[in-house]
Amino acid sequence: MCDICPVALAGFLDNKIRRWLQNPRIILEPYIKEGMTVLDVGCGPGFFSIDMAHLTGKSGSLICADLQDGMLENIRKKIKGTDFEHNVRLHKCGNNGIGLTEQVDFALAFYMVHEVPDQKALLEEVKSILKPAGQFLIIEPKYIHVSKKDFEKTLETAREVGFKITGGPDVFFSQSAVLE
Repeated sequence: MCDICPVALAGFLDNKIRRWLQNPRIILEPYIKEGMTVLDVGCGPGFFSIDMAHLTGKSGSLICADLQDGMLENIRKKIKGTDFEHNVRLHKCGNNGIGLTEQVDFALAFYMVHEVPDQKALLEEVKSILKPAGQFLIIEPKYIHVSKKDFEKTLETAREVGFKITGGPDVFFSQSAVLE
């Protein structure tokens, strides 16, 4: 397994400064519509999850998937008593995959694909659960963890799996692609 961000750093991942630099609503509004079923892969403490739940509305649903119970517990606390508590499902991933069969309209993997030891398996799994017109948005950090060459290698693997690659949103200090 590759290094993953520990639960102890959850506050670093979910703060007001980051929200200003990487506003989840602005990034995700073009892709998520009311009524959709969406997946937040490697959701961490839910920085994107709450906005994803708002965008899907009461008729949609959100699956927050993470390897760490502590990250899922952070989200559980955030949604407790909210209008979206019943539309958000927390799912603990296995060590070798997400472990879902439910079809989704949209999936997000923000700053986590580089943490996965078998990226091809991840891409194949996401492709298998995307609805026919579904989209998978991958956003990875620039330079620090993921070089341009490494990101291009991920996209090449996505093509091998059968994804069509389109441009992604502009995100501060990031590189992105939409996989269809």
